[in-house]
Amino acid sequence: MSDHQWVSESAPYIRPRAGGSSNAWTEEAARRGHQGGQKTLSVATISPPDEVRVALGLAQGEKVVVRRRLILLDNDPVELSDSYYPASIATGTRLADPRKIPGGAVRLLADLGFVGEDTVEHVRADIATEEQARLLGVAPGSAVLQLVRINATSSGAPFEVSIMTMPPERHLTYRLRREAS
Repeated sequence: MSDHQWVSESAPYIRPRAGGSSNAWTEEAARRGHQGGQKTLSVATISPPDEVRVALGLAQGEKVVVRRRLILLDNDPVELSDSYYPASIATGTRLADPRKIPGGAVRLLADLGFVGEDTVEHVRADIATEEQARLLGVAPGSAVLQLVRINATSSGAPFEVSIMTMPPERHLTYRLRREAS
């Protein structure tokens, strides 16, 4: 990402958008004079990695639907995003369909009764897999930044885990504001 001072807020990415709105990434990029886009690489029902299974509170053997997307800025890859949903929620919905989801996944989930009221994000460094390196255009064995977002309902029931993998030059900034007492 060329603009190293780019500060992104997570809230627009977890808040259901009004019908007909473009996605949060497209709007964020446009506000900064860029073109944001995404390409769906795959949608599959799989046995989840242990990290995802545990985060979603699934038993051994339960399946998830994973949507893998390549996030683009001015047609250049800036992020690989893997979003996992329990199959019990996603099967039979547009989440399990490779086509674009009208209104986005967050809107669809809200329509299904799953709104992110409790969201936790973890940030970590990792080494790019061969596939991640190829898709992101970095050298094999490069360090990557990963943001793991877990969305849960107000009752604490997790319904989505997203693992976003970014090139090493990506810079994440978190801004916290104290609420009035």
